[in-house]
Amino acid sequence: MPLKRDVRHLALGAVVLALAGCQRAAQPHNVILFVADGLRSEIVTPETAPALAEVRDQGVDFADSHSVYPTVTTVNASALATGHLPGDTGDFGNMLYIGAPFGFPVNAPVAPVEDDDAIGLMNQRFGGDYLGETTLLEAARAQGYSTAAIGKLGPTAVQDPTDRGGQSIVIDDATGWRQTPGAGFPLPPGLEAAMAKAGVEPQARDRGLNASPGAFNMAGVRVPNSYQQDWFVDVATKVVLPRFKDSHRPFAMVFWSRDPDGTQHNEGDSLNTLTPGINGPTSLAAIRNASNDLQRLRDALKRLGLEKTTDIVVVADHGFSTAAKKSATSPAARIAFRDVPPGFLPPGFLAIDLGKALDLPLHDLFGLPIDLGGRPAPAGNGALLGPDPKAPEVVVAANGGSDLLYLPGAKAPALARKVVAVLLRQGYVGAVFVADSLGPVPGTLPLSALGLQGAARTPQPSIIVSFRSWTLGCRKPELCAVEVADTPLQQGQGMHGAFSRADTHNFMAAIGPDFRRRFRDPDPVGNVDVPVTLARALGLRLSKRGTLAGRVLTEALKGGQTIRHGERTLRSAPAANGFVTVLDEQTAGGKVYFDAAGAPGRTFGLRP
Repeated sequence: MPLKRDVRHLALGAVVLALAGCQRAAQPHNVILFVADGLRSEIVTPETAPALAEVRDQGVDFADSHSVYPTVTTVNASALATGHLPGDTGDFGNMLYIGAPFGFPVNAPVAPVEDDDAIGLMNQRFGGDYLGETTLLEAARAQGYSTAAIGKLGPTAVQDPTDRGGQSIVIDDATGWRQTPGAGFPLPPGLEAAMAKAGVEPQARDRGLNASPGAFNMAGVRVPNSYQQDWFVDVATKVVLPRFKDSHRPFAMVFWSRDPDGTQHNEGDSLNTLTPGINGPTSLAAIRNASNDLQRLRDALKRLGLEKTTDIVVVADHGFSTAAKKSATSPAARIAFRDVPPGFLPPGFLAIDLGKALDLPLHDLFGLPIDLGGRPAPAGNGALLGPDPKAPEVVVAANGGSDLLYLPGAKAPALARKVVAVLLRQGYVGAVFVADSLGPVPGTLPLSALGLQGAARTPQPSIIVSFRSWTLGCRKPELCAVEVADTPLQQGQGMHGAFSRADTHNFMAAIGPDFRRRFRDPDPVGNVDVPVTLARALGLRLSKRGTLAGRVLTEALKGGQTIRHGERTLRSAPAANGFVTVLDEQTAGGKVYFDAAGAPGRTFGLRP
């Protein structure tokens, strides 16, 4: 009897050891986060974007997806990198006021965050890491993963912003072109030789014929960004993925496709007209370009034997709208500029209107006076208002469909009310939000209601303005949405940044070993959830400072269940002229998702 019991114990022990051996031998999963910049959710079909549609239809369809507001690139790049809202990351816009001016190459108190050097200066100014939150790639790298970020200048660097030592592979527009020691992101040892062996040029390609937005009297581009993106895909499929396979380590890679965003901004199908806007053949070609790039990545995974162990999440940073430039109320629209069609809003119209109403001199971001005497229009990236540009009373950082206003002086509370009063008289204003520290202002909602107040290291905006939006009434109203935009681009070209549902509704889908198959997620989800979910799937730990974080999308993972979700609406007290800011939001898993916000009749996508 004892002998039989010992044999049973030995057999059981052998099974346990065998199972443990299998677990040790199991290959950890990889992840590719594919960002199709500016891809609208409802534009994706098997005809327009077959590879994108296949991931959605065969994997998880996140139908009720949400961009983070303001709906611009670096805001959402930071959310996709860290899983935190802007109140924690401090990435409030593509153009950010940073206090005292940066030196070369920015040379201004407002920094363009879609730039590697500017991000480096941001890190130096704000505690070594301007985001202040761990990114998914940083967490993966710390736990032995091979990591890479490839694609569009700016948001690619945001994925691993502090690594200037070449631990991660960072490939963007600036790769191979840097001449200043310490600038940009160095390549890891051996990578340039591997590129040469694979027949891939060591320098990033420019955008070629896709780069020029045209002008008020000249149409923009008629080709997608395929010349540049073919190079990025070659780097990913011929160099980086084979390198990862040979390392025998799991990997995490972000691929940031500039299309369709870059082409939709610059498209030449609709000069100064709202139709077809961003629905013409050039924009559709850009959508197909992004889809083709995704297919090439999937083909490479299959060829390398990595397909079954790699999760792919496809997401857009934001939606998109067609830009409108007319206003019946703006004094700026009545100024004759040589390069602006008569009656159209010039770049920088918000700063011009504020300067006139508040009787404050206007300066550009370098401190030079802005001439409103019929010469070319201002550059449109922002302005400094006040007699002394070194101590401005108002700083305007233009961000397309929304502008950020900063009131850095001691008179900010009283000045905020004057600024809001000017804004609420303008027909192009859709919604207004004011920093909590400035107190409640009728007609506006507080920034904290949007997750814009938290542990951020960068200066918080005092006021954020979302511009008016509407739809032209096509079969799918989101696809023909229009918004007033503070931009040098022309009416009819593409823009985003506003608080309309057309801009907050981005494309999102996932497929791979950790995700359910053929599942349409009925719950609201957002960009801020993506890195949190991937960290859970890959066993990574995202340490955090702030509390404005996303949730794990458990319902989308294998074995998951849908969760309860609901709707609610916030409404401001009315201003003296009756203006109110309304915020429609959804809740799920203790988190809030923002659908649209603005005055009724001035914002597309508000609930009836």
